[in-house]
Amino acid sequence: MAEEHSSEDSDLENHIELAGILSKWTNYIHGWQDRYIVLQNGTLSYYKSEQERGYGCRGALSLAKAVIKPHEFDECRFDVSVNDCVWYLRADSIESKQSWVEALESYRVESGYGTGSENSLKRHGSTVSLQSNSYSTASGSSFKKSSRNIKEKLAEIETFKDILVRQIDTLQTYFDYCVENNAGSQLPDSDNLPAVDFKGEAITFKTTTAAVINTLEHCAELVNQREESWRNRLDRESDRRKRAETLAHSYFAQIQKIRNVHPGPDLEEGPHSVLADDEFYDAVESGLDKMEEEQELRERLKSGQVMPVTPPPTSPACQHRLWPEIDKVVQQQVAMARMGIGECGSGWQLFAEDGEMKMYRREEELDGMVVDPLKAVHVVKGITGHEVCHYFFTPQYRYDWETTLEQMNVLETISDDTLMFMQTHKRIWPASQRDVVFWSHIRKLPNEKDRDGPDIWTVVNNSTEHPDYPANNGKCVRIFLKVCLMCQTRVDPPKDGTPLSRENVSCKITYCSVVNPGGWAPASVLRAVYKREYPKFLKRFTAYIINQTKNKPIMF
Repeated sequence: MAEEHSSEDSDLENHIELAGILSKWTNYIHGWQDRYIVLQNGTLSYYKSEQERGYGCRGALSLAKAVIKPHEFDECRFDVSVNDCVWYLRADSIESKQSWVEALESYRVESGYGTGSENSLKRHGSTVSLQSNSYSTASGSSFKKSSRNIKEKLAEIETFKDILVRQIDTLQTYFDYCVENNAGSQLPDSDNLPAVDFKGEAITFKTTTAAVINTLEHCAELVNQREESWRNRLDRESDRRKRAETLAHSYFAQIQKIRNVHPGPDLEEGPHSVLADDEFYDAVESGLDKMEEEQELRERLKSGQVMPVTPPPTSPACQHRLWPEIDKVVQQQVAMARMGIGECGSGWQLFAEDGEMKMYRREEELDGMVVDPLKAVHVVKGITGHEVCHYFFTPQYRYDWETTLEQMNVLETISDDTLMFMQTHKRIWPASQRDVVFWSHIRKLPNEKDRDGPDIWTVVNNSTEHPDYPANNGKCVRIFLKVCLMCQTRVDPPKDGTPLSRENVSCKITYCSVVNPGGWAPASVLRAVYKREYPKFLKRFTAYIINQTKNKPIMF
């Protein structure tokens, strides 16, 4: 019994138990996260925190077949993998990482699943150690079946084989001595026999033989289970393939049916066209009208004759080298902002609507990058067009309403109404950080009472180049933008002769933008972001202006 107790204590000493906080790689969205890791009884488990340990682990790995691999460059990181399942772990120090790796290796070595001799199943050199590890020789007891796999069972059979060979050699020595001294006539005197416990060896031989038979039976059961599992998997795969083929046939049949009812573009023209003559003519006429409108718009934009906006002759920016570009872009953007939805075949699509606010976009790509033009129309009570454009243009307010802004610098003050900006926006992982260089121009437009009303202001932002800040020269990707904010003040004079208040004014806001984010991002992601963020921006910005101006005199 003393020998057995000593063996068990030695095994327990080799099995290290650990628990503590390690960083675990979760996914590309959340990256490294602290998790409470527990190493116990040959199993590595993790919990979100130590307090959640009582609710069950979030995942576990058996270290029997685990591969523990320290990272090649990160001295605090190590990976634990079982087949295709990999845990990427990182300790807070090299010493802590080494402790974890040694503890994990001790379980892996003791498990008996290694391929080398040092990792092979432990050999039991005595009846006592065999009993303590595999089975009991008490009356009526038998070999205990486990749920271990075939590889371990084969290793156990190898151990039992060594024990049987040794026991057979012992018994054979005993029988040879009997034959040599007594010719098999009778058993010799016990005083002259070799030092062999014949009865004990016989019982051990019987028990070991029974263990081998039971282990073989267990192996046969595991083989049958695996065969049944593979057969079921094969049947499921066969059924899945049949269903897929059936669905494919049904899908193609539906497509063919649709094609027969609604011919494609190549089948619409010709003697077999399903369009009636009047429908055919209407379609051709609409197409021709659309092409004429687009051509007329292009000609007008080239000549600057589309609802011309006369630039203020006294603007101090007119002497700057960028003034021809500024004046031309402002006129074009104001003309586009004044253009109604659906005019000149614009192809605007309504994608968001919230009360008075309506937002339209066109799906367009430039060199594979989504640059969907945006047009928003919004009416806000209690503010004027001059106030909206003032807060949109003035640098000192930009940090208040531009939530994505990380840094903003005024590179050049061209004039009181024209500035050049350099902006760096906060990084949103996994996209790269973005920056932009642009000029911004504010002006009051001439009154066109028949069309626009008494008071119209506009701010136009347009990307430009600056020699000191070249594009894509560092960690940031350059954004290229063209933005027009046009605001028209509407006044409803009080009827009872009371002074004019903010209850009597409102502002019609038209916001147009084309933004090329540069770099690379999935088109579906960009369109989803635009659809979410543009309405939020416009509502947030106008709410900010209402809050800033509510106790101030009206600015016309």
